[in-house]
Amino acid sequence: MTGFIQSIITVVLFLGILGALVVIHELGHFVTARLARVRVLEFGIGFPPRAKVLRNKGETIYTLNWLPIGGFVKLEGEDGDAADDPRSFSVQPLPIKLAILLAGVAMNVLLAFVIFTAIALGGDPTLGVRIGGVQADSPASAAGLQPGDAIINIDGGYYGAFDGQSLLGDLRTRAGERIELGIQRTDGRYDIVPVTLRDQASIDAGRGALGIERMTPITTDVAIGYSPAEAVAIGAQRTGQALGLIVGGLGTLADAIINRPTEAPPVAGPVGIATQVGDVFWQLGPIVTLYVAGILSANLAVVNILPFPPLDGGRMLMIVLRRVFGSRISLRAEQMTYLVGFVFLFAFLIWITGFDIVRGLGGGS
Repeated sequence: MTGFIQSIITVVLFLGILGALVVIHELGHFVTARLARVRVLEFGIGFPPRAKVLRNKGETIYTLNWLPIGGFVKLEGEDGDAADDPRSFSVQPLPIKLAILLAGVAMNVLLAFVIFTAIALGGDPTLGVRIGGVQADSPASAAGLQPGDAIINIDGGYYGAFDGQSLLGDLRTRAGERIELGIQRTDGRYDIVPVTLRDQASIDAGRGALGIERMTPITTDVAIGYSPAEAVAIGAQRTGQALGLIVGGLGTLADAIINRPTEAPPVAGPVGIATQVGDVFWQLGPIVTLYVAGILSANLAVVNILPFPPLDGGRMLMIVLRRVFGSRISLRAEQMTYLVGFVFLFAFLIWITGFDIVRGLGGGS
């Protein structure tokens, strides 16, 4: 497959994942609004300009828009107007408004949980490494390992893709030991190869425990299975871990913006995420890519709950402030807050994307 075709598939895959996550998010707003009998004027996939009206029956227009980077649900009175309409968002009680806005975040958290649980039910994939080069006078050379061979287990033990353990890390911690490597040869044969690793002094001197180079991660044919109860527990645990990881990442990002604004931020924008999704898909396959989609769904949930207009959390904050301060916060001031927030978010996105492009051109990370 040519690099160009692979790049096209990567872009389509990324847009498909992003589109699915956003549609699920907006579906939360849509369903909750309908249950609360708030009129939904439009359900849009992508951002305007409008490309096509998919359905125009009843009170809601379903549209497909040209910018495939998001989606939206337009509610009657969401900007504070239509105050005389009993089905307007603006006249709903505070709990109803907050529930409608929170529903999108809840759907993304639920989707992450469903993805992680489904993967565990089907069996976690396990990871190995493909050898790119073998150092001379190394344990790998003495054991007859060749470039193209893949190490898929150590002493019969496999390494789950999501359990935090690493085959290479395990090699480093077992310095000087005699172990058995499960090797998948380039012709498909499976061999068990005994090898004695280098001692700790050699590793401390910068020499690898096994003496292999240019390793590429791969998935093996072995999966780690769980019972349904275990899968649900693992799904909940991994959802919590993903949310915590993202919250911690936001703190690191804030520190980088304040203290090192001219350096590359410790996060990726759309270009960087698309590249990472493509790398995972082509190297590790669809199951690990689905796991990344679960992390992105949790990411979307955390970002949207931030109290920054025009995100859902920012809209919730403004609604609460208007409830507390009343007419002292005018409708015009609220709308300007959303506009200014959108400009800042768009500028931030451009800033991160610039670093993504520089990293891509430089081949760095």
